[in-house]
Amino acid sequence: MVKIDYETKRSIREAFGNKLVELGKKYPKIVVLDADVSASTQTKLFAKEYPERFFDVGIAEQDLIATAAGLSLTGKTAFAATFAVFATGRTYDQIRASVCYQHANVKIIGTHGGITVGEDGATHQALEDISLMRGLPNMTVIVPADCNECEQALEFAAKYKGPVYIRISRNSLPDIYSSNYKFDVNKAVVLKEGKDVTIVSNGDVMPEVCKAADILKNRGIDAEIINLPVVKPFDSDTIVNSAKKTNFVVTVENHSINGGIGSAVCETLSEHYPVKVMRIGINDEFGQSGGVNELLKFYGLDSESIANRVEKGL
Repeated sequence: MVKIDYETKRSIREAFGNKLVELGKKYPKIVVLDADVSASTQTKLFAKEYPERFFDVGIAEQDLIATAAGLSLTGKTAFAATFAVFATGRTYDQIRASVCYQHANVKIIGTHGGITVGEDGATHQALEDISLMRGLPNMTVIVPADCNECEQALEFAAKYKGPVYIRISRNSLPDIYSSNYKFDVNKAVVLKEGKDVTIVSNGDVMPEVCKAADILKNRGIDAEIINLPVVKPFDSDTIVNSAKKTNFVVTVENHSINGGIGSAVCETLSEHYPVKVMRIGINDEFGQSGGVNELLKFYGLDSESIANRVEKGL
């Protein structure tokens, strides 16, 4: 982990859009599809560079996935992007039957994931998408924590033959990793070693977790921080080895605590090393409209709230 400059942030959506353009040049078989939100998802950058390889299906997300599946079966590598809540919920049957069942070479990019969509409110805040996608056979599920990790995950997806779901956020993020970071689909990353508690997280709340670790350090608590960018396939070894060291695990996610990384960690530890786990996330409820920082604080996902929960748990 590099020293994090929390004040300098980059748009992960722009990083996604620019990386797509780069991949398009590198891999001529890549096609990109969108559902009438290309200005928001930033697939407009690919559309400008490769108009003959870009398809806007309109506000018809089921068609987005079905068309992507069809194109993949002709030998294309199809990247299909829209808001995470529509990319996974409105299209679940198409993903299940047309993509995963056929092991189609489709990469679904869910942008605007979690409560950090902000003012758009509950109908646009995907809090169940990771749960939906990790339950599907053949699906790989990735939640990058910064722009560098997002770019690396997209490079992996372009080379990998099979279904991939990548969830990114609306908000801009500081760099957690340096530009020489190497993504490994089979490994979680220990960002910071510690002995008192293991904190597992991913995505756009990772900066809050890192800040929380600094707060805890000032309170005499040594937290081990694990970034879990790949929710499926799940790296059990890294989680279990850390749990054996600290004997207390906390999960933090911008998602419902049901079915996300909290559930995945509990499933693994219950089988391999039963230990106390505290899940921090959205507690089986819908989101609401508000500013990003207001919502993080309201749902206990800001650094101070995370630190207080961890300290109380200890």
